[in-house]
Amino acid sequence: MFKKVLIANRGEIACRVIRACRELGVRSVAIYSEADAKSLHTLMADEAICVGSGSNTDSYLNLANVLMACQISGAEAVHPGYGYFSERSNFAQALSSLNIKFIGPPVSAIEAMGDKASAKKAAIESNCPVVPGSDGIVESDTEALEFAQQVGYPILLKAVAGGGGRGIRRVDSPDDLPQNWKTASAEAQASFGNGDMLVEKCVVEPRHVEIQVIGDEHGNMIHLGERECSVQNLRHQKLIEEAPFAAFPDEVRQQMGRDAVRVAQAVGYANAGTVEFLVDKDFNYYFLEMNTRLQVEHPVTEEVTGIDLVHLMLRIASGERLPLSQEEVRLSGHAIEARITAQDPDNDFAPSTGCITDWRAPGGRGVRMDTHCYAGFSVSPFYDPMLAKLIVKGSNRAEAVTRLQSALAEFHVAGIATNIPFLRRLVSHPDYVSGNVHTSWVGKFLAEGN
Repeated sequence: MFKKVLIANRGEIACRVIRACRELGVRSVAIYSEADAKSLHTLMADEAICVGSGSNTDSYLNLANVLMACQISGAEAVHPGYGYFSERSNFAQALSSLNIKFIGPPVSAIEAMGDKASAKKAAIESNCPVVPGSDGIVESDTEALEFAQQVGYPILLKAVAGGGGRGIRRVDSPDDLPQNWKTASAEAQASFGNGDMLVEKCVVEPRHVEIQVIGDEHGNMIHLGERECSVQNLRHQKLIEEAPFAAFPDEVRQQMGRDAVRVAQAVGYANAGTVEFLVDKDFNYYFLEMNTRLQVEHPVTEEVTGIDLVHLMLRIASGERLPLSQEEVRLSGHAIEARITAQDPDNDFAPSTGCITDWRAPGGRGVRMDTHCYAGFSVSPFYDPMLAKLIVKGSNRAEAVTRLQSALAEFHVAGIATNIPFLRRLVSHPDYVSGNVHTSWVGKFLAEGN
Protein backbone atom coordinates (compact mmCIF):
# COMPACT_ATOMS: atom_id res chain seq x y z
CA MET A 1 0.00 0.00 0.00
CA PHE A 2 1.11 3.55 -0.71
CA LYS A 3 2.51 5.63 2.14
CA LYS A 4 1.25 8.97 0.82
CA VAL A 5 -1.56 9.85 -1.62
CA LEU A 6 -2.43 13.27 -3.04
CA ILE A 7 -6.09 13.99 -3.75
CA ALA A 8 -6.36 16.16 -6.87
CA ASN A 9 -9.83 17.47 -6.07
CA ARG A 10 -11.87 19.44 -3.55
CA GLY A 11 -15.12 19.30 -1.60
CA GLU A 12 -16.94 16.21 -0.41
CA ILE A 13 -15.12 13.76 -2.68
CA ALA A 14 -11.74 14.95 -1.38
CA CYS A 15 -13.01 14.42 2.19
CA ARG A 16 -14.26 10.95 1.18
CA VAL A 17 -10.86 9.91 -0.18
CA ILE A 18 -9.00 11.42 2.80
CA ARG A 19 -11.08 9.28 5.16
CA ALA A 20 -10.36 6.16 3.13
CA CYS A 21 -6.63 6.91 3.22
CA ARG A 22 -6.75 7.37 6.96
CA GLU A 23 -8.53 4.04 7.42
CA LEU A 24 -5.81 2.30 5.39
CA GLY A 25 -2.96 4.03 7.25
CA VAL A 26 -2.03 6.22 4.27
CA ARG A 27 -0.99 9.86 4.69
CA SER A 28 -3.16 12.24 2.65
CA VAL A 29 -2.22 15.42 0.81
CA ALA A 30 -4.90 17.94 -0.11
CA ILE A 31 -4.60 20.62 -2.75
CA TYR A 32 -6.63 23.79 -2.33
CA SER A 33 -7.30 27.15 -3.88
CA GLU A 34 -7.07 30.39 -1.95
CA ALA A 35 -10.87 30.40 -1.81
CA ASP A 36 -10.81 26.93 -0.22
CA ALA A 37 -8.27 27.67 2.51
CA LYS A 38 -10.90 26.85 5.16
CA SER A 39 -12.67 24.09 3.28
CA LEU A 40 -13.08 20.86 5.23
CA HIS A 41 -10.87 18.84 2.90
CA THR A 42 -8.05 21.33 3.44
CA LEU A 43 -8.40 21.07 7.21
CA MET A 44 -8.77 17.26 7.28
CA ALA A 45 -5.72 16.20 5.28
CA ASP A 46 -2.34 15.40 6.81
CA GLU A 47 -0.80 17.98 4.47
CA ALA A 48 -2.30 20.71 2.28
CA ILE A 49 -0.74 22.63 -0.62
CA CYS A 50 -2.18 25.76 -2.24
CA VAL A 51 -2.30 25.46 -6.03
CA GLY A 52 -3.61 28.88 -7.01
CA SER A 53 -6.26 31.55 -6.65
CA GLY A 54 -10.01 31.05 -6.61
CA SER A 55 -10.95 30.04 -10.14
CA ASN A 56 -10.74 26.44 -11.31
CA THR A 57 -8.49 27.42 -14.20
CA ASP A 58 -5.98 29.03 -11.84
CA SER A 59 -6.04 26.23 -9.26
CA TYR A 60 -7.63 22.79 -9.53
CA LEU A 61 -7.28 22.75 -13.33
CA ASN A 62 -3.82 24.32 -13.35
CA LEU A 63 -1.91 21.29 -14.58
CA ALA A 64 1.56 22.68 -13.87
CA ASN A 65 0.66 23.70 -10.32
CA VAL A 66 -1.05 20.39 -9.49
CA LEU A 67 1.89 18.39 -10.84
CA MET A 68 4.27 20.57 -8.84
CA ALA A 69 2.24 19.87 -5.70
CA CYS A 70 2.55 16.14 -6.42
CA GLN A 71 6.32 16.45 -6.60
CA ILE A 72 6.69 18.77 -3.62
CA SER A 73 4.59 16.51 -1.39
CA GLY A 74 6.45 13.34 -2.31
CA ALA A 75 3.13 11.56 -2.97
CA GLU A 76 3.48 8.11 -4.48
CA ALA A 77 0.00 8.15 -6.01
CA VAL A 78 -2.82 10.55 -6.93
CA HIS A 79 -6.55 9.98 -6.56
CA PRO A 80 -8.39 12.33 -8.95
CA GLY A 81 -11.90 12.01 -7.50
CA TYR A 82 -14.40 12.97 -10.22
CA GLY A 83 -14.46 15.95 -12.52
CA TYR A 84 -11.31 18.03 -12.95
CA PHE A 85 -8.47 15.75 -14.13
CA SER A 86 -10.21 12.44 -13.43
CA GLU A 87 -10.84 11.61 -17.09
CA ARG A 88 -7.98 13.51 -18.70
CA SER A 89 -5.43 11.16 -20.14
CA ASN A 90 -2.76 13.87 -20.30
CA PHE A 91 -2.85 14.14 -16.51
CA ALA A 92 -2.48 10.38 -16.02
CA GLN A 93 0.33 10.35 -18.60
CA ALA A 94 2.13 13.23 -16.89
CA LEU A 95 1.94 11.43 -13.53
CA SER A 96 3.38 8.31 -15.12
CA SER A 97 6.31 10.29 -16.47
CA LEU A 98 6.97 11.46 -12.90
CA ASN A 99 6.77 7.86 -11.64
CA ILE A 100 3.60 8.69 -9.67
CA LYS A 101 0.71 6.21 -9.79
CA PHE A 102 -2.63 7.41 -11.16
CA ILE A 103 -5.41 5.79 -9.12
CA GLY A 104 -7.64 4.98 -12.04
CA PRO A 105 -7.63 3.16 -15.37
CA PRO A 106 -4.78 2.97 -17.91
CA VAL A 107 -4.27 5.94 -20.22
CA SER A 108 -5.37 3.84 -23.21
CA ALA A 109 -8.72 3.05 -21.54
CA ILE A 110 -9.33 6.70 -20.64
CA GLU A 111 -8.71 7.68 -24.26
CA ALA A 112 -10.84 4.87 -25.69
CA MET A 113 -13.84 5.63 -23.49
CA GLY A 114 -13.36 9.40 -23.29
CA ASP A 115 -14.34 9.62 -26.95
CA LYS A 116 -17.98 8.58 -27.32
CA ALA A 117 -17.44 7.43 -30.91
CA SER A 118 -14.67 4.98 -29.98
CA ALA A 119 -16.61 3.95 -26.87
CA LYS A 120 -19.61 3.09 -29.01
CA LYS A 121 -17.33 1.12 -31.34
CA ALA A 122 -16.00 -0.87 -28.36
CA ALA A 123 -19.59 -1.64 -27.28
CA ILE A 124 -20.54 -2.82 -30.76
CA GLU A 125 -17.46 -5.05 -30.94
CA SER A 126 -18.45 -6.49 -27.55
CA ASN A 127 -21.93 -7.37 -28.91
CA CYS A 128 -23.52 -4.89 -26.50
CA PRO A 129 -26.73 -3.22 -27.77
CA VAL A 130 -26.29 0.44 -28.78
CA VAL A 131 -28.69 3.24 -29.65
CA PRO A 132 -29.00 3.70 -33.44
CA GLY A 133 -26.77 6.61 -34.33
CA SER A 134 -24.02 8.01 -36.49
CA ASP A 135 -21.05 5.76 -37.13
CA GLY A 136 -18.67 8.48 -36.01
CA ILE A 137 -18.31 12.23 -35.72
CA VAL A 138 -20.93 14.23 -37.61
CA GLU A 139 -19.19 17.16 -39.27
CA SER A 140 -22.07 19.62 -39.68
CA ASP A 141 -25.69 20.38 -38.93
CA THR A 142 -26.42 19.48 -42.56
CA GLU A 143 -25.13 15.95 -41.95
CA ALA A 144 -27.17 15.79 -38.76
CA LEU A 145 -30.31 16.78 -40.69
CA GLU A 146 -29.69 13.96 -43.19
CA PHE A 147 -29.31 11.45 -40.35
CA ALA A 148 -32.50 12.66 -38.67
CA GLN A 149 -34.42 12.21 -41.92
CA GLN A 150 -33.31 8.57 -41.97
CA VAL A 151 -34.15 7.58 -38.36
CA GLY A 152 -36.89 10.10 -37.56
CA TYR A 153 -37.30 12.60 -34.74
CA PRO A 154 -36.62 13.10 -31.90
CA ILE A 155 -32.83 12.84 -32.05
CA LEU A 156 -30.04 13.69 -29.61
CA LEU A 157 -27.03 15.82 -30.43
CA LYS A 158 -24.20 14.64 -28.17
CA ALA A 159 -20.70 15.89 -27.56
CA VAL A 160 -18.05 13.29 -28.31
CA ALA A 161 -16.13 14.25 -25.16
CA GLY A 162 -17.04 14.90 -21.54
CA GLY A 163 -20.17 14.26 -19.52
CA GLY A 164 -22.33 15.83 -16.82
CA GLY A 165 -25.09 16.64 -19.30
CA ARG A 166 -23.00 19.25 -21.14
CA GLY A 167 -23.05 19.37 -24.92
CA ILE A 168 -26.31 17.40 -25.21
CA ARG A 169 -29.49 18.68 -26.87
CA ARG A 170 -32.73 16.96 -27.83
CA VAL A 171 -34.10 18.01 -31.21
CA ASP A 172 -37.74 17.39 -32.11
CA SER A 173 -37.94 18.98 -35.57
CA PRO A 174 -35.63 20.03 -38.42
CA ASP A 175 -36.29 23.71 -37.71
CA ASP A 176 -34.77 23.34 -34.24
CA LEU A 177 -31.63 21.51 -35.32
CA PRO A 178 -29.23 24.23 -36.58
CA GLN A 179 -29.41 26.40 -33.46
CA ASN A 180 -29.23 23.42 -31.11
CA TRP A 181 -26.22 22.12 -33.05
CA LYS A 182 -24.44 25.44 -32.68
CA THR A 183 -25.24 25.71 -28.96
CA ALA A 184 -24.31 22.12 -28.07
CA SER A 185 -21.04 22.23 -30.01
CA ALA A 186 -20.04 25.56 -28.46
CA GLU A 187 -20.86 24.27 -24.98
CA ALA A 188 -18.79 21.13 -25.57
CA GLN A 189 -15.86 23.19 -26.87
CA ALA A 190 -15.98 25.46 -23.82
CA SER A 191 -16.35 22.57 -21.33
CA PHE A 192 -14.09 19.90 -22.81
CA GLY A 193 -11.95 21.61 -25.43
CA ASN A 194 -13.64 19.49 -28.10
CA GLY A 195 -16.72 20.59 -30.03
CA ASP A 196 -17.12 17.40 -32.11
CA MET A 197 -20.61 15.95 -32.11
CA LEU A 198 -22.44 12.62 -32.52
CA VAL A 199 -26.09 12.15 -33.46
CA GLU A 200 -28.32 9.41 -32.03
CA LYS A 201 -31.93 8.38 -32.19
CA CYS A 202 -33.62 9.61 -29.01
CA VAL A 203 -35.08 6.85 -26.86
CA VAL A 204 -38.32 8.41 -25.60
CA GLU A 205 -38.80 8.52 -21.81
CA PRO A 206 -36.04 6.02 -21.00
CA ARG A 207 -34.62 5.00 -17.68
CA HIS A 208 -30.95 5.79 -17.08
CA VAL A 209 -29.33 2.72 -15.55
CA GLU A 210 -25.62 2.22 -14.98
CA ILE A 211 -23.42 -0.69 -13.96
CA GLN A 212 -20.51 -0.27 -11.55
CA VAL A 213 -17.52 -2.25 -12.76
CA ILE A 214 -14.17 -2.72 -11.08
CA GLY A 215 -11.14 -4.65 -12.20
CA ASP A 216 -7.62 -5.25 -10.99
CA GLU A 217 -4.35 -4.99 -12.93
CA HIS A 218 -4.12 -8.78 -13.24
CA GLY A 219 -7.00 -9.20 -15.69
CA ASN A 220 -9.86 -9.80 -13.21
CA MET A 221 -13.07 -7.81 -13.71
CA ILE A 222 -16.46 -7.88 -11.94
CA HIS A 223 -19.52 -5.69 -11.64
CA LEU A 224 -21.22 -4.54 -8.45
CA GLY A 225 -24.78 -4.29 -9.67
CA GLU A 226 -26.72 -1.39 -11.11
CA ARG A 227 -27.83 2.10 -10.13
CA GLU A 228 -30.87 3.90 -11.49
CA CYS A 229 -30.24 7.58 -12.21
CA SER A 230 -33.40 8.57 -14.09
CA VAL A 231 -34.30 11.57 -11.91
CA GLN A 232 -32.36 14.28 -13.75
CA ASN A 233 -32.78 17.99 -14.25
CA LEU A 234 -33.44 19.64 -17.58
CA ARG A 235 -29.70 19.61 -18.35
CA HIS A 236 -29.46 15.81 -17.89
CA GLN A 237 -27.64 16.27 -14.58
CA LYS A 238 -28.56 13.67 -11.98
CA LEU A 239 -30.52 14.68 -8.88
CA ILE A 240 -31.35 11.35 -7.23
CA GLU A 241 -29.74 7.93 -7.68
CA GLU A 242 -30.77 4.53 -6.38
CA ALA A 243 -29.39 1.02 -6.07
CA PRO A 244 -30.61 -1.37 -7.18
CA PHE A 245 -33.16 -0.60 -9.94
CA ALA A 246 -36.16 -2.01 -8.12
CA ALA A 247 -38.26 -2.81 -11.23
CA PHE A 248 -35.48 -4.62 -13.11
CA PRO A 249 -36.19 -8.21 -14.18
CA ASP A 250 -33.38 -10.34 -12.81
CA GLU A 251 -32.47 -11.88 -16.16
CA VAL A 252 -32.03 -8.39 -17.68
CA ARG A 253 -29.96 -7.29 -14.69
CA GLN A 254 -27.61 -10.24 -15.10
CA GLN A 255 -27.23 -9.79 -18.86
CA MET A 256 -26.55 -6.06 -18.55
CA GLY A 257 -23.89 -6.79 -15.93
CA ARG A 258 -22.20 -9.28 -18.23
CA ASP A 259 -22.30 -6.81 -21.13
CA ALA A 260 -20.81 -4.05 -18.99
CA VAL A 261 -17.91 -6.27 -17.97
CA ARG A 262 -17.25 -7.25 -21.60
CA VAL A 263 -17.22 -3.61 -22.72
CA ALA A 264 -14.74 -2.69 -19.99
CA GLN A 265 -12.53 -5.66 -20.77
CA ALA A 266 -12.53 -4.74 -24.46
CA VAL A 267 -10.47 -1.62 -23.70
CA GLY A 268 -8.20 -3.24 -21.11
CA TYR A 269 -9.90 -1.49 -18.22
CA ALA A 270 -8.67 -1.60 -14.62
CA ASN A 271 -9.86 0.07 -11.40
CA ALA A 272 -13.35 1.55 -10.92
CA GLY A 273 -15.58 2.65 -13.78
CA THR A 274 -19.21 2.89 -14.78
CA VAL A 275 -20.91 1.62 -17.93
CA GLU A 276 -24.11 3.57 -18.58
CA PHE A 277 -27.24 2.45 -20.42
CA LEU A 278 -30.64 3.72 -21.51
CA VAL A 279 -33.51 1.32 -20.77
CA ASP A 280 -36.88 1.58 -22.54
CA LYS A 281 -40.29 0.69 -21.15
CA ASP A 282 -39.91 -2.92 -22.32
CA PHE A 283 -36.51 -3.25 -20.55
CA ASN A 284 -34.56 -3.22 -23.80
CA TYR A 285 -31.25 -1.54 -23.01
CA TYR A 286 -28.68 0.36 -25.04
CA PHE A 287 -25.08 1.31 -24.29
CA LEU A 288 -24.77 5.04 -23.63
CA GLU A 289 -21.17 5.70 -22.52
CA MET A 290 -18.54 4.73 -19.99
CA ASN A 291 -17.27 7.00 -17.23
CA THR A 292 -13.66 6.13 -16.49
CA ARG A 293 -13.69 7.28 -12.88
CA LEU A 294 -15.48 7.05 -9.57
CA GLN A 295 -19.06 8.34 -9.83
CA VAL A 296 -20.74 10.92 -7.61
CA GLU A 297 -23.36 8.27 -6.81
CA HIS A 298 -20.95 5.52 -5.77
CA PRO A 299 -22.19 5.53 -2.12
CA VAL A 300 -25.47 3.79 -3.01
CA THR A 301 -23.50 0.88 -4.44
CA GLU A 302 -21.37 0.79 -1.30
CA GLU A 303 -24.49 0.69 0.88
CA VAL A 304 -26.12 -2.26 -0.89
CA THR A 305 -22.94 -4.30 -1.43
CA GLY A 306 -21.06 -3.51 1.79
CA ILE A 307 -17.96 -2.83 -0.34
CA ASP A 308 -15.85 0.32 0.13
CA LEU A 309 -15.09 1.39 -3.44
CA VAL A 310 -12.38 3.90 -2.54
CA HIS A 311 -10.57 1.29 -0.46
CA LEU A 312 -10.71 -1.05 -3.46
CA MET A 313 -9.42 1.64 -5.82
CA LEU A 314 -6.41 2.27 -3.58
CA ARG A 315 -5.70 -1.43 -3.13
CA ILE A 316 -5.96 -2.19 -6.85
CA ALA A 317 -3.71 0.75 -7.78
CA SER A 318 -1.12 -0.55 -5.33
CA GLY A 319 -1.07 -3.88 -7.17
CA GLU A 320 -3.47 -6.04 -5.16
CA ARG A 321 -5.89 -8.47 -6.79
CA LEU A 322 -9.65 -8.19 -6.48
CA PRO A 323 -10.60 -9.75 -3.13
CA LEU A 324 -13.85 -11.31 -4.38
CA SER A 325 -15.36 -13.01 -7.42
CA GLN A 326 -18.57 -12.16 -9.26
CA GLU A 327 -20.37 -14.98 -7.48
CA GLU A 328 -19.47 -13.47 -4.10
CA VAL A 329 -21.12 -10.10 -4.85
CA ARG A 330 -24.41 -9.82 -2.95
CA LEU A 331 -26.92 -6.95 -2.96
CA SER A 332 -28.87 -6.25 0.23
CA GLY A 333 -31.59 -3.65 0.78
CA HIS A 334 -32.15 -0.44 -1.14
CA ALA A 335 -30.16 2.82 -1.06
CA ILE A 336 -30.98 6.28 -2.40
CA GLU A 337 -28.76 9.34 -2.79
CA ALA A 338 -30.01 12.93 -3.12
CA ARG A 339 -27.64 15.67 -4.23
CA ILE A 340 -27.88 18.76 -2.05
CA THR A 341 -26.89 21.89 -3.96
CA ALA A 342 -26.51 25.63 -3.32
CA GLN A 343 -29.19 26.60 -5.82
CA ASP A 344 -32.36 28.65 -5.48
CA PRO A 345 -35.38 26.64 -6.72
CA ASP A 346 -37.52 29.80 -6.68
CA ASN A 347 -35.09 31.64 -8.96
CA ASP A 348 -34.69 29.14 -11.82
CA PHE A 349 -32.13 27.20 -9.72
CA ALA A 350 -29.63 30.06 -9.86
CA PRO A 351 -26.42 29.41 -7.84
CA SER A 352 -26.48 30.72 -4.28
CA THR A 353 -23.31 31.87 -2.57
CA GLY A 354 -22.35 33.25 0.83
CA CYS A 355 -21.74 32.07 4.37
CA ILE A 356 -23.63 29.08 5.78
CA THR A 357 -24.89 30.45 9.11
CA ASP A 358 -26.56 27.24 10.28
CA TRP A 359 -26.02 23.63 9.22
CA ARG A 360 -28.12 20.93 10.86
CA ALA A 361 -27.71 17.64 9.03
CA PRO A 362 -30.06 14.68 9.49
CA GLY A 363 -29.01 11.52 11.28
CA GLY A 364 -30.29 8.22 12.61
CA ARG A 365 -30.24 4.64 11.42
CA GLY A 366 -29.68 4.19 7.72
CA VAL A 367 -28.64 7.82 7.10
CA ARG A 368 -25.23 8.78 5.69
CA MET A 369 -23.93 12.24 4.82
CA ASP A 370 -20.97 12.96 2.54
CA THR A 371 -20.13 16.67 2.69
CA HIS A 372 -17.45 19.32 3.04
CA CYS A 373 -19.73 21.95 4.58
CA TYR A 374 -20.30 23.25 8.10
CA ALA A 375 -21.76 26.30 9.85
CA GLY A 376 -19.43 29.17 9.07
CA PHE A 377 -18.25 27.78 5.72
CA SER A 378 -18.46 30.22 2.80
CA VAL A 379 -19.85 28.89 -0.47
CA SER A 380 -17.79 30.33 -3.30
CA PRO A 381 -19.07 31.28 -6.78
CA PHE A 382 -16.11 29.53 -8.39
CA TYR A 383 -17.14 25.88 -8.06
CA ASP A 384 -19.86 23.29 -8.62
CA PRO A 385 -22.84 24.08 -6.37
CA MET A 386 -23.03 20.64 -4.72
CA LEU A 387 -22.89 20.93 -0.93
CA ALA A 388 -23.53 17.36 0.15
CA LYS A 389 -24.81 13.95 -0.74
CA LEU A 390 -27.57 12.60 1.49
CA ILE A 391 -27.62 8.80 1.35
CA VAL A 392 -30.24 6.62 3.01
CA LYS A 393 -30.71 2.87 3.15
CA GLY A 394 -33.76 0.74 3.87
CA SER A 395 -34.60 -2.94 3.76
CA ASN A 396 -36.57 -2.21 0.56
CA ARG A 397 -37.32 0.75 -1.69
CA ALA A 398 -40.46 1.84 0.18
CA GLU A 399 -38.56 2.05 3.46
CA ALA A 400 -35.68 3.91 1.79
CA VAL A 401 -38.06 6.47 0.23
CA THR A 402 -39.74 7.09 3.60
CA ARG A 403 -36.32 7.49 5.25
CA LEU A 404 -35.24 9.94 2.54
CA GLN A 405 -38.38 12.03 3.01
CA SER A 406 -37.77 12.14 6.76
CA ALA A 407 -34.08 13.01 6.39
CA LEU A 408 -34.80 15.86 3.97
CA ALA A 409 -37.42 17.24 6.37
CA GLU A 410 -34.79 17.20 9.13
CA PHE A 411 -32.08 18.86 7.01
CA HIS A 412 -31.74 22.60 7.76
CA VAL A 413 -29.33 25.02 6.08
CA ALA A 414 -29.41 28.80 6.63
CA GLY A 415 -27.51 31.70 5.09
CA ILE A 416 -27.80 30.47 1.51
CA ALA A 417 -30.54 29.01 -0.66
CA THR A 418 -30.51 25.26 -1.31
CA ASN A 419 -32.49 22.76 -3.37
CA ILE A 420 -33.73 20.95 -0.23
CA PRO A 421 -37.31 22.32 -0.47
CA PHE A 422 -37.45 21.25 -4.12
CA LEU A 423 -36.16 17.76 -3.32
CA ARG A 424 -38.75 17.39 -0.56
CA ARG A 425 -41.53 18.07 -3.07
CA LEU A 426 -39.91 15.83 -5.65
CA VAL A 427 -39.60 12.72 -3.47
CA SER A 428 -43.12 13.13 -2.09
CA HIS A 429 -44.73 13.08 -5.53
CA PRO A 430 -46.79 9.92 -6.17
CA ASP A 431 -44.84 9.16 -9.36
CA TYR A 432 -41.54 9.13 -7.51
CA VAL A 433 -42.93 7.17 -4.57
CA SER A 434 -44.22 4.50 -6.95
CA GLY A 435 -41.02 4.52 -9.04
CA ASN A 436 -42.85 5.73 -12.15
CA VAL A 437 -40.08 8.02 -13.42
CA HIS A 438 -37.88 8.47 -16.49
CA THR A 439 -35.18 10.88 -17.66
CA SER A 440 -37.75 13.51 -18.74
CA TRP A 441 -39.91 13.19 -15.63
CA VAL A 442 -38.49 16.19 -13.75
CA GLY A 443 -39.38 18.42 -16.71
CA LYS A 444 -42.95 17.14 -16.48
CA PHE A 445 -42.89 17.67 -12.71
CA LEU A 446 -41.84 21.31 -13.17
CA ALA A 447 -44.29 21.93 -16.00
CA GLU A 448 -47.11 20.92 -13.67
CA GLY A 449 -46.08 23.75 -11.34
CA ASN A 450 -44.62 21.62 -8.56
